[in-house]
Amino acid sequence: MLLDSASLYYRAYFGVPDSVKAPDGTPVNAVRGLLDFIARLVQDHRPDQLVACMDADWRPAWRVELIPSYKAHRVAVEHDGDPDEEETPDTLAPQVPIIEAVLDALGIARVGVAGYEADDVIGTLAGAARGPVDIVTGDRDLYQLVDDARGVRVLYPVKGVGTLQLTDEALLREKYGVDGAGYVDLALLRGDPSDGLPGVPGVGEKTAAKLIDAYGDLAGIMAAVDDPRSKLTPAQRKRLDGAREYLAVAPTVVRVAGDVPLPEFDPALPAGPRDPELLDALAARWGLGGSLRRLLATLQH
Repeated sequence: MLLDSASLYYRAYFGVPDSVKAPDGTPVNAVRGLLDFIARLVQDHRPDQLVACMDADWRPAWRVELIPSYKAHRVAVEHDGDPDEEETPDTLAPQVPIIEAVLDALGIARVGVAGYEADDVIGTLAGAARGPVDIVTGDRDLYQLVDDARGVRVLYPVKGVGTLQLTDEALLREKYGVDGAGYVDLALLRGDPSDGLPGVPGVGEKTAAKLIDAYGDLAGIMAAVDDPRSKLTPAQRKRLDGAREYLAVAPTVVRVAGDVPLPEFDPALPAGPRDPELLDALAARWGLGGSLRRLLATLQH
């Protein structure tokens, strides 16, 4: 089981009231919410291995170089040479180091790699996995990894993690008209304002799905643009032709990396905490109470 950690702690932050605080008054709603999420996921799905995948760089320079608008509207502070700071709610950012410390004390594998997003870590781990993989994320970009033949599916939270949409190829075809591999082309043609991806003007989700159905993939669609005998409408041909520069680089930006240099780590789900003393200290300092106790009880069973 691979967790898109930022996606989940964002959901926890907005789903648990910020009146949930540590003894010193620091809000810990995202921390406690994420611990509850993990407890529920382990209880319901019993994975052998669990990896909390982290954004070491939420806006990698190699993606921005290709499409400068990539996530640009989310930048709070720009840094030369270091990752830009993302605009996050004031009371969420201080909770992320607490989440990291608690996961480490528990012994739950936490993996982030400089220069890459959590999506890229997930893509690399899913690609290397020998058995079935469940990816837990509220980010539809990861639908591109769905692969029935390899047992890779996305568990998409509909209402918390107690109600998950089990996303396989049948569901993707029903909802979007494409399979996992086709989702990248759909996403880049359609665009995504939340990621600063412009897409092709005038090409929405349904048109994108029809183009992929008719011509197979982006390369097939662009071959049709160059073929005067193809059945593209004049407007479609003009729009796609005008978007060539974007379409040449968009696949590299939208497709998750599958070759991230991962550090050594143990993905086994721990039965008990790696560092009980540190965990006790963190629990007392941050008032983790029932959320942590429930997770520990779930791990022990």
